[in-house]
Amino acid sequence: MALILKKGLGQHFLHDENMCRKIVDSLQVFPGLRLLEVGPGGGAITKYLLSLQNVEYKAVEIDQEKVDYLIANYPSIQSKIIHQDVLKLTVPFEHNFSVIGNFPYNISSQILFKILEWEPKVDEVIGMFQKEVAQRVAAASGSKAYGILSVLMQAFFEVNYLFDVPAACFTPPPKVVSGVLRLTNAHNPFQIEHKKLFVQLVKQSFAQRRKMLRNGLKGMFPAEILAEELFSKRAEQLKVEQFVLLYRRLIALRDE
Repeated sequence: MALILKKGLGQHFLHDENMCRKIVDSLQVFPGLRLLEVGPGGGAITKYLLSLQNVEYKAVEIDQEKVDYLIANYPSIQSKIIHQDVLKLTVPFEHNFSVIGNFPYNISSQILFKILEWEPKVDEVIGMFQKEVAQRVAAASGSKAYGILSVLMQAFFEVNYLFDVPAACFTPPPKVVSGVLRLTNAHNPFQIEHKKLFVQLVKQSFAQRRKMLRNGLKGMFPAEILAEELFSKRAEQLKVEQFVLLYRRLIALRDE
């Protein structure tokens, strides 16, 4: 059974076995681990994940042809595969779990937002992204790459850029280099209880990223607060901790 590439699903098949093993070896494996693979596709890392001992494994795949291919080639996956769009998936395990995957480029940012939604139960993520996206997630404040994903993921996870994956490792080779990230749950170090409000604050802060912060946050804070010096900065100049302080002020305003 031959695999058919679907550009609309952002598919590039990883064929370099050394790289497949390197990605799987980046995962913290322990007895009783619950593991979700996102977009197994042609099974590049799936075959290694299925061989892990004492691991409760599940995979989510939207493409029916890939589901059929995986079941035909790795029969043990039949009871473990979820034929669904990961972006519409409810939490796949009752207890804490880890996530791994060669994330489709076209929805990788949306997958991160999904992981953020699941964050209380996600211990670790080993994800392959377009290098540019991976760099954004890991970027420090003040850099051009620093943005919404940087702040949101770093507020809840320890982010480590692990290694590059050259285009030659894929069939067909993408036009970009890929990068693998490890996200380790930091257990909500800033005690952000209203995650939706924090997400809204960060998104609005970067909505006009070339302008001063007060432009994007006009509807969220009263004029006297917006007049403060901090709001003369651009969003990319603020550290994660400063966004948390803004969030705290929003909460305080709501409670008045």
